[in-house]
Amino acid sequence: MKRNFIFSAWLLCSFFLFFGCRTTTDAPRPKYVFLFIGDGMGLAYVTLTETWLAARDGEHGSGNVSFTSFPVTGLVTTHSANRLVTCSSAAATAMSTGYKTNNSMMCVAPDTTTTYTPLTYPLHKAGYRIGVATNVSIDHATPGAFYAHSVSRNRYYDIGSQAAATGFEFFAGSGFIYPVGRENDQPDVYRQLADAGYRIVRGRDGALQLAPDAGKTVLVQNEDKNTHALPYAIDRSDDDLTLPLITQAAIRILDNPNGFFAMIEGGKIDWAGHDNDGATVIREVLDFSDAVAIAVEFCKQRPDETLILVTADHETGGLSLGRDGSYTLRPTAYDERTHSMAYPATEEEREAVREIDKKAHVAWTTRGHTGIMVPIYALGAGSERFAGKLDNTEIPQRICALLLPE
Repeated sequence: MKRNFIFSAWLLCSFFLFFGCRTTTDAPRPKYVFLFIGDGMGLAYVTLTETWLAARDGEHGSGNVSFTSFPVTGLVTTHSANRLVTCSSAAATAMSTGYKTNNSMMCVAPDTTTTYTPLTYPLHKAGYRIGVATNVSIDHATPGAFYAHSVSRNRYYDIGSQAAATGFEFFAGSGFIYPVGRENDQPDVYRQLADAGYRIVRGRDGALQLAPDAGKTVLVQNEDKNTHALPYAIDRSDDDLTLPLITQAAIRILDNPNGFFAMIEGGKIDWAGHDNDGATVIREVLDFSDAVAIAVEFCKQRPDETLILVTADHETGGLSLGRDGSYTLRPTAYDERTHSMAYPATEEEREAVREIDKKAHVAWTTRGHTGIMVPIYALGAGSERFAGKLDNTEIPQRICALLLPE
């Protein structure tokens, strides 16, 4: 297994360098790359959020989140190796390694023995600092695919226990789902990280006090908070860690003259989509937009050295803006909701949410994922490489072609 892992790292770099899209020698090359993944964030999610922004201000039309004004846009196909409708771990594997795998697998080939290496490893070897961040747990499907490999995305302890050996400079999220295993009988993931030289920083105060010279850092929610995910934006308290704060902390730790790569996931957009909860979706997209805006401010200081990519792994819920033959959309109906759907939700609560959907003239087709293409938005050095239609496997190929030129 280890030999396959090392070999695939060599193969990945070789593929990217010799067959990936190449830039001209006089084109600006980025040193600092942000890959923002809005989990489940289909185009309808973005449109609903921007329409809500306009309606809130009494306007008819579209407002703007931070990334829709990026000069380069494209569409991304998302199918996995064995399904037209992907799961998050297969999609994240494609976006981290350049290879397709089966649903529920993470950086392991469909044959279950060959391992695929995330681009974070060759980039780290080349001197780039690496950050993996999310607003769900660090061992979840999307963040896990940027540092770990597993035949099942549900092996949370096995995934989380691989973080310490990476040497990557920054991890962030709510925490780890099973830091000492499902049966509480495994070596503590936090102890493994500490033994590997990581500083464990907790909560909003810890994020705000984080110094640029803090060294290798793991930023997680306070111990008295939920380790499975940060609270939804619509539910959060003033003392909660947030995705924008995590993004600020990532920049503080990763910024250096040699460059960095940061994957930052808005994981709870997807969770709200699984609940068909439009009000919570809007607030999660806005929170994600605020995180992207922080990277945009960084880019303004180094426009010829920074690349920001914003995309999704898939669409969730089959969100439709317009229903029942009506040509009306009333997104401000979602203002009636002041909290997310409880888990597990009662049928009475689900019915209340469905009634708001009817008032807003919004509909859903599923509580799962769909197979439609998702958008990609690009800003900065090398952004032109991400225009048009591309497959999700091409995202890491093109990033590596920019950061690891011949």
